[in-house]
Amino acid sequence: MIIRLLEPSDADKYWQLRLEALKQNPEAFAVSYDEAMERENPIESTAQRLGENCTFGAFNDEELVGMVTLLQQQSPLKLKHKAHLLAMYVSPKMRGEGVGEQLLVEAIHYAESIGAIEILQLAVVTSNEKTIRLYKKLGFEVFGLEKRALKFGDTYYDEELMALSLKTES
Repeated sequence: MIIRLLEPSDADKYWQLRLEALKQNPEAFAVSYDEAMERENPIESTAQRLGENCTFGAFNDEELVGMVTLLQQQSPLKLKHKAHLLAMYVSPKMRGEGVGEQLLVEAIHYAESIGAIEILQLAVVTSNEKTIRLYKKLGFEVFGLEKRALKFGDTYYDEELMALSLKTES
């Protein structure tokens, strides 16, 4: 397994995995599969985003099988010490193989290397118990609950808000 930052040249592989994620786990993402399919030039816009942000990919041979995005707050200044983990996904065929943990560890180490990031935050659907256990294993703590955070069809999904402190409190 190779974990690395994705580049604009990975856009097609990322886009295909993103569509898989939206189909497999529609309850876990704010964007729906149909909304994603309506985008104009999705590969071009994906390539641009991959060049601007920190998205990590897990490769099994040449196949992209997992991803997570680290997005640092840029403004206002009072929030620049925070970053968010978004769009975490591991293909079902690779779940249980430690891919998610490897992705998260790489993203955490990268955030620590930036120096300015003190807190990593994320939101996870409360029904995603395995992923919540993984986040807790890596030190994330629940700091809130957003009721009815997402609505898919007629079903609402609550999200736990979690954070990991990268710096010791003074």
